[in-house]
Amino acid sequence: MAVSERSDPALAADWLSLCRRATNGVRAALADYPRPEDRARTTGRGEGGDLALAIDRAAEDAIFAELEALGAPLTAVSEERGHVAIAGGGPAHVVVDPIDGSLNAKRRVPFHCLSIAVASGATMEEVEFGYIAELGTGAGDGGEWWAEGGAGAHLDGERIAVSERTDDSPPLEVLAIESADPRIVAATAESLAATGAHRLRALGAIALSLCLVAGGRADAMVSLAPCRSVDAAAGQLIVREAGGVVIFPDARDADGRTPLDLSMRSRVMAAWRQEQLDALAEALGGPPDRE
Repeated sequence: MAVSERSDPALAADWLSLCRRATNGVRAALADYPRPEDRARTTGRGEGGDLALAIDRAAEDAIFAELEALGAPLTAVSEERGHVAIAGGGPAHVVVDPIDGSLNAKRRVPFHCLSIAVASGATMEEVEFGYIAELGTGAGDGGEWWAEGGAGAHLDGERIAVSERTDDSPPLEVLAIESADPRIVAATAESLAATGAHRLRALGAIALSLCLVAGGRADAMVSLAPCRSVDAAAGQLIVREAGGVVIFPDARDADGRTPLDLSMRSRVMAAWRQEQLDALAEALGGPPDRE
């Protein structure tokens, strides 16, 4: 059932329009910090555990202004504020990363984004809407990814879907890696080579790396260190709705589900096809995804 057809007022909202308004607010907030030194100012640690930049807080404020204006009961899960009950709270969860790729944003490297996921419950498998907007491009320049459960994935209004290879390229011609601390990359170098990847790309935003898989720009992606729910909740739905496969090998409950709470920590692996995902899981350590 589509999000707009649900009886829960939070799930029935026009989330695509809300996310677009939030994106405009985030872009305006970033424009107030034009220089890297302005963006580098920290404001203490967010609830997710990382140092929060001034731009993270400003972007989050813009998103929460839209969530609060909605007036529907929901539970927000945000990197900076943590778990927040809006309009008294509710079973619907909205998972927010105001700026995924904050280091890139701080240094004005274009690869960073806003990420918002809407779920009917408290697990990754209950995410019903995912939205990611690239923030390094100008307004109207594209880079808007979104998906609705059962209704497919879209990039800039066009339906996207992964496809079977029709050329002679290696099965893993391009593998995107995240959490690319040099020490982690060095420690996993042999395992990365064992995946058979022809080339690696380390770009600095988990949500957007997932979108690269959904859009056929990367064959697969893996975070070499655990990520949080806010990093991947929207992107994983976009991959799945594009026809790809995703696994969180380190955070599954007894029912095989991955929680959306801010304490969740797991690597994420995604690929066009099951055999690619199995190769990643075998090489990097993690059970194949057989959902």
